Amino acid sequence: PAIAADLPMKSEVPYVPPRFTWTSCYVGGHLGGARATKNMTDPVQVVQDSFNGGPITTGITTVSTTPTGAVIGGQIGCDYQFTSNLVVGIEGSASGSTMKGSANVSLPAGAPDLALVQANTDFLASVTGRVGYAFDNVLLYGKGGFALAGDKYNISGVTTIGAGGPFNFQGLDNRYGWTAGGGVDWAFSRHWSVNLEYDYYSFGHGNVLMVDGISGGTGVVDVKQTVQVVKVGFNFHIWGSGW
Repeated sequence: PAIAADLPMKSEVPYVPPRFTWTSCYVGGHLGGARATKNMTDPVQVVQDSFNGGPITTGITTVSTTPTGAVIGGQIGCDYQFTSNLVVGIEGSASGSTMKGSANVSLPAGAPDLALVQANTDFLASVTGRVGYAFDNVLLYGKGGFALAGDKYNISGVTTIGAGGPFNFQGLDNRYGWTAGGGVDWAFSRHWSVNLEYDYYSFGHGNVLMVDGISGGTGVVDVKQTVQVVKVGFNFHIWGSGW
């Protein structure tokens, strides 16, 4: 017993928390603001030629609207972190939007008359690749990929051309394009992170069929559009690091 009492005690192994990793899949939501630029060519010709029963419009008129509003939606994705702290991943995102904008345009073949041109973006969606660099639980990243926008257009007013009368041309458009952006993601707890992100969307030119629900007249406008979004998101990470 005396000898046993003099034996050295075994020292405890210090606890080392596991290294944080962004390797995981996640699901979350986001909220932000958006601004679009939509150039519509040629709403004047659609109205004037329709009410005249044939070509009457000379020249080309492009009307610019800048719809603004909120976006709210969700995202799902997966990331993989290499030992070099490089992070690669893929993400799908969808947002509902309240973006609306309008502008007035003259119809010179009339008295002249005035038309109200309105443009709305109802939703945005994207599938993007993500590449970033991790500073422990802070991730700086860029992203880019495929995008989709759901838009609605309206040309309304009263004209004196031809038989004259009120008009309300409407058109719907699902537009495909690309998106690019970037942001910073901060993991503030075991499975939760918050991010601040900027995204730019480009949808190029596209024709939209406009139909007047009052007179039955039709016409085609060309719309070129871009969208910019700034949003804050929260993500719940599945199969996280457990730190």
